[in-house]
Amino acid sequence: MAVFDFAVSGQHYLFDVQSFAHTILARGGEQFSYALRDRTTQGVIDDVVAGTSELGVVMQTSATKAELDGAFAAAGLEFHELASSLPRVALPSSHPLVNAKSLALEQLADYPYVYFEQGPDAPLAFHEEALADIPRAKKVATTDRATLTELIMAINGYTVTSGILVGITDGSALTTIPLQTDVVLHLGYVAPAGRELSPMAQRFVAHLQKSLEYYTTH
Repeated sequence: MAVFDFAVSGQHYLFDVQSFAHTILARGGEQFSYALRDRTTQGVIDDVVAGTSELGVVMQTSATKAELDGAFAAAGLEFHELASSLPRVALPSSHPLVNAKSLALEQLADYPYVYFEQGPDAPLAFHEEALADIPRAKKVATTDRATLTELIMAINGYTVTSGILVGITDGSALTTIPLQTDVVLHLGYVAPAGRELSPMAQRFVAHLQKSLEYYTTH
């Protein structure tokens, strides 16, 4: 198994990519070996527990917090919140509802819901999308971030996201609209309880927090 100088696992987000890139570029060096992994929620937990990733970037909601905190604690991990935000609906620019000021899930009932598959035995709290427990007649699961975006565009679908679609493309493929809900998203990371982060991990977390605070207030 390859041993990396620094490795992070995370759910399928864009915002941690910028922070990871900033961290390794700032470190520099003639030689290095790093890893950034997109995982299911259980995959993030497994990586951090095994030590193959130093920390894991995750999201929990006001509705799933208790169950996820319990799962993290059972694995010897602790969740550290960096920012909170409100859920948004991500739509393609061609979608009939793209100009709405806000949306209720009932308005989206006729459109396909695209989400990240978590595995057959995963609890609903492990889903990366808020309000995952709401029944939907049309659903498409995927395991890849780029595929999710392409599917949403191809089938005029939607997903529920933090709305922080930042990356090399700045999320330009999708438009986000506020979702009418009382649920709040809590964005942060998990790490082994009581263990101090390495200097590189601390730099990553500091940049990630700064980035999240910016994008959740702009």
